[in-house]
Amino acid sequence: MSQYDASPAQQYLWCLQSVDLINAIVADDSGYYEPANCVERNVQHLQLMVGKDFWTTEDMAPLNAAIAAGLSYGS
Repeated sequence: MSQYDASPAQQYLWCLQSVDLINAIVADDSGYYEPANCVERNVQHLQLMVGKDFWTTEDMAPLNAAIAAGLSYGS
């Protein structure tokens, strides 16, 4: 399944994977290769996805929290 064929539910699940990764790296980045780059890419992904117009009742709070945590991590 490509990103273009994915339902909003699948897109949301992919976003939650980015949330989990950002949170894990922010908590302890010692086991990750280039953690700052990884966080930056996943924050950019979430920022892009939060702005999409196909969301209905999905909870954006975890996505927004991960964006904030990732931006704080990089500063």
